[in-house]
Amino acid sequence: MKESPVRTRARTTALSAAAACLTLTLTGCGAGAASEDAGVDGETGTEDVTLTVATFNEFGYEELFEEYEAENPNVTIEHKKAATSNEARDNLTTRLAAGSGLSDIEAIEVDWLPELMEYPDQFADLTDPEVEGRWLDWKTEAATTTDGRLIGYGTDSGPEAVCYRADLFEEAGLPSEREEVAELLSGDWENYFSVGRDFVAQNEDVAWYDSAGATYQGMINQVQNAYEEEDGTVIAAENPEVKAVYEQVLEASTEDDLSAHLGQWSDDWAAGFQSDAFATMLCPGWMLGIIEGNAAGVEGWDIANVFPGGGGNWGGSYLTVPTQGGHQAEAKKLADWLTAPEQQVQAFTAKGNFPSQVEALESEELLSQTNPFFRDAPSGEIFAERAQAVEVTPFKGPKYFPINDAMQQALTRVDVDRTDDAASSWDKFVTAVNAL
Repeated sequence: MKESPVRTRARTTALSAAAACLTLTLTGCGAGAASEDAGVDGETGTEDVTLTVATFNEFGYEELFEEYEAENPNVTIEHKKAATSNEARDNLTTRLAAGSGLSDIEAIEVDWLPELMEYPDQFADLTDPEVEGRWLDWKTEAATTTDGRLIGYGTDSGPEAVCYRADLFEEAGLPSEREEVAELLSGDWENYFSVGRDFVAQNEDVAWYDSAGATYQGMINQVQNAYEEEDGTVIAAENPEVKAVYEQVLEASTEDDLSAHLGQWSDDWAAGFQSDAFATMLCPGWMLGIIEGNAAGVEGWDIANVFPGGGGNWGGSYLTVPTQGGHQAEAKKLADWLTAPEQQVQAFTAKGNFPSQVEALESEELLSQTNPFFRDAPSGEIFAERAQAVEVTPFKGPKYFPINDAMQQALTRVDVDRTDDAASSWDKFVTAVNAL
């Protein structure tokens, strides 16, 4: 999932404190010892257990949990769902450093996976011949340590399309059928912004997109090494590609006024779906359920099989089994089942979370999926094609999350809070990066 998504106005102090505590090698903060065995063994299905599962946003697991409990009467599942990826990360890093309090299964988002890969002994090794080859290679490699330990089972990936309001396109005199919109928006980011300028010229009461932060995320995910080199060297502050993306999206957002100036994941942003605040937004598959939830009762949302710049992936998550847990064998069994191709197709049906499993991607059930809320858009086919269009898998090192969080704050200062211009906010971003 989800990518899961990053709140544009993060609780920086709390997150920094948790990260600092975690950085002390999980020793000075009182972390518990990892299990001696790198793998997970043990009986399952022999005694009653309650498994806690921590996720965030929408994983599409509610019906799957009921199905699993029916098939495994000894297991009771307690679901702990955070509202955002940031809240989940805050909870995980704090409890990981404290040495207790984590759920039996913890969902983690790809953007903060590199941080946790620094402490693999705090997570059970999930390698198993039964799951070899289940996921796309890049999905497995990201969660595999240099010595071959697999710390997470992949859930979804985040191939991106463009979601749009067909009714608002019609009012502005633009093509509104999804094939026409895909052709209209085909090309680079400048074309996307150019069409946006045409749209707002005809409809001054509606913005082209929801926020600079969300649009930036789609753009920066097409840059191979935005913030760090492969050896971990931080290059964010002096990388011309990063500054060019930053300036381009802020020019479109503020000077051209294409943004609705809403901080993504804020209450105002959620309310914007009901007030026709914007006409388009970048949407990975996991965003479909969020749009439908926020825009309940609003007609006109559709999905165009296109993405500026070619293709892009935003988000995707993993299920981990912390070694703090007392039911690791049962937790691994549940995580294995939840991330099997059949269950991931069900999660896509429920919330739009696009699978990362090889077999699921070839499933006729997946490819034939349509989404009634989005005017019966062929969502399975669209996101399968969007996945094939992804050519860049950005490198994300241990500093990726805090750097990107600092960037989102820089964008928010200009686009949402209106406290800074682009130049002064960039200077603050550079200061934040240099302080890491």
